[in-house]
Amino acid sequence: MSAPALRHFLNLSDAGGDAIAAMLADAIDRKTARATWPKGRVDADAPLAGHVLAMIFEKNSTRTRASFDMAIRQLGGSAMVMEAGSMQIGRGETIADTARVLSRYVDAIMIRTDDHAKIQELAEYASVPVINGLTDLSHPCQIVADLLTIVEGGKALPGLELAWLGDGNNVLASLIEAAGLFGFNVRAGVPQGYDPDMRFVEAARAQGARIDIVRDATEAVAGADIVVTDTWVSMGQDHAHNKLAAMAPYQVDERLMGKAKGDALFLHCLPAHRGEEVVDAVIDGAQSRVWDEAENRVHAQKSVLLWALGKL
Repeated sequence: MSAPALRHFLNLSDAGGDAIAAMLADAIDRKTARATWPKGRVDADAPLAGHVLAMIFEKNSTRTRASFDMAIRQLGGSAMVMEAGSMQIGRGETIADTARVLSRYVDAIMIRTDDHAKIQELAEYASVPVINGLTDLSHPCQIVADLLTIVEGGKALPGLELAWLGDGNNVLASLIEAAGLFGFNVRAGVPQGYDPDMRFVEAARAQGARIDIVRDATEAVAGADIVVTDTWVSMGQDHAHNKLAAMAPYQVDERLMGKAKGDALFLHCLPAHRGEEVVDAVIDGAQSRVWDEAENRVHAQKSVLLWALGKL
């Protein structure tokens, strides 16, 4: 009998809509069960007792690092934090060899890196599940947390109208992928030259989602259930001055937020550059769910880990 296929989580489609729906249900149950507990207390069933997660960071991190660390702790396991600059991978050891070695030490690997090709190579040569903590192409763990936040906010995913403002980046790509899996619609207000990856757009449209790329911020937000933005200039990007100028009309301020539905929610994966992509009055306002969204990285990633390790 052949060994079961590894459950890598490089993009949302690696799991599929049914599995992600199961992750969301599990995350809600686990979050509810431990609502009054200390943060470090292990879940009652300790489903990953004895398991070790290796976390590789080639890019700076606050939420991904802290949330994955807490996620594996709450599931009963432990984490090994590895900075790429202090690993041999930072001195020329191949990704393939790194994957082979780490697979002998740990039960799963999470990596936060720049080039999506690196995580694909890591997954190709690893004999344990590999999880995408962020690449330049996509950010699936963030979107599981976003979907959890939207559902907690009383919004049904099928038929949802989601507006995006700003850069057509990796977060938007994964939101568009989620739209195809769950049957919601995305209107992305982005400047010319900053469109999202069309492979994600075409795949979501083929699944029946309506994905509109528009140039007018008001058109993008009109009647939206959810308004989402992100930082305009990511870590390590060049030409920041020109990009900021192109993005300026897409700032989410009170006027623009007012064009969405009255009960619309505002999301931002953080870190926020206040006064650039969003103003204080919106991110700190009554419609903002960004702090719930940040917390939900823990709960969502617990379920991602359980799925990847065949426990869900």
